[in-house]
Amino acid sequence: MNQILRSHADQIVKEAIAAVQPDAAVQRALKKMVFRGRVLLVAAGKAAWQMAKAASDALKGRIEKGVVVTKYEHVMGPIANFDCFEAGHPVPDENSFKGTQAALDLVADLSGQDTVLFLLSGGGSALFEKPLVPAEELQDITGQLLACGADITEINTIRKRLSAVKGGRFAQFVRPAKVEAVILSDILGDPLDMIASGPACPDSSTAEDALRIAKKYDLKMSDAARALLSVETPKILNNVHSQINGSVRELCAAAQKACSALGYTPILLTDQLCCQAKEAGSFLASILKTHANEKRSIAYIAGGETVVKLIGKGLGGRNQELALAAAAGIAGLNNAAVFSVGSDGTDGPTDAAGGYADGDTVKELAGNGLTVDAVLGNNDAYHALQKTGGLIMTGPTGTNVNDVAVALLHF
Repeated sequence: MNQILRSHADQIVKEAIAAVQPDAAVQRALKKMVFRGRVLLVAAGKAAWQMAKAASDALKGRIEKGVVVTKYEHVMGPIANFDCFEAGHPVPDENSFKGTQAALDLVADLSGQDTVLFLLSGGGSALFEKPLVPAEELQDITGQLLACGADITEINTIRKRLSAVKGGRFAQFVRPAKVEAVILSDILGDPLDMIASGPACPDSSTAEDALRIAKKYDLKMSDAARALLSVETPKILNNVHSQINGSVRELCAAAQKACSALGYTPILLTDQLCCQAKEAGSFLASILKTHANEKRSIAYIAGGETVVKLIGKGLGGRNQELALAAAAGIAGLNNAAVFSVGSDGTDGPTDAAGGYADGDTVKELAGNGLTVDAVLGNNDAYHALQKTGGLIMTGPTGTNVNDVAVALLHF
């Protein structure tokens, strides 16, 4: 492993994620709000605890009570007058349902003078859930969607119609109270109705879209679930005001700044990356090979969210697969590396934030009896990168604004 490139990768990851912590985003949003009557808080998503803590600190006792639903190991301590729940992601579990019900109980029977401060971040689709089908079937359908290579918009279009809180139905439930929503976006282009499946946003997707997606991926579901796909979600909500105060654009800008400080010329390729992870890795490796003789340090940056089609039974995540796929293309280049991380600090069902590969990775894999193709064929990037020292570990970060991948050439 190239220790200089690895240290640069770790530094870029650290500084980029630090720059997109939600505290400042929440505080900016709160300055634009005027609260009357009772103020109750509901926070859902991977960044829910951090956002709730920032709101509690900023409003200094103005919030009467709150409910926070976030991913396991993401609650960093108690918050006064708030009940915090940890639950399943990316597949909802019993604790998802329990935390969501607590939130619904909190905001039931409010008046038109009251306000629900709704803090939403990526991961909310699994964490904030009251299913309209049996829990086991919802979990099975979610698993099918995650395994088939569907993108997040397609996944959430289905999820909305199987839920009592998604697709604008949470805001509908809260009426006549006002909803002030502060949102961290984890979806390309920041579509309000798709972030965490849009609990407080009119739904732009249609029943026709949902039925088409179910057919496209040959989803297995009961007649009752399929019938729900034909039920339209709310298209008009007059009690909601939403602000998006964090997105992958900020993550990419922070990565550019960190790369520049290390002497690289940063080049933003896209903040709309959307393809299979292994294709993105191969593409970034191709860019490095093309420019390998330019004799200057360059950092190519791509933000967004790739997908993985599960064909094996290994362990990994999209960022780990991206890095490993790049390893084959940069094998033997002693000044090149590719790394990719999820800003929330968890990549797939693992404890790694992402993965790192450089020109030595293929050789190191061979020393362990492994090839890139075989590992990717079994979707086992985690264990392969573990053997090469290529896992990037940050722990839960408190934010969630998509992923960033960086391809480095160092001279």
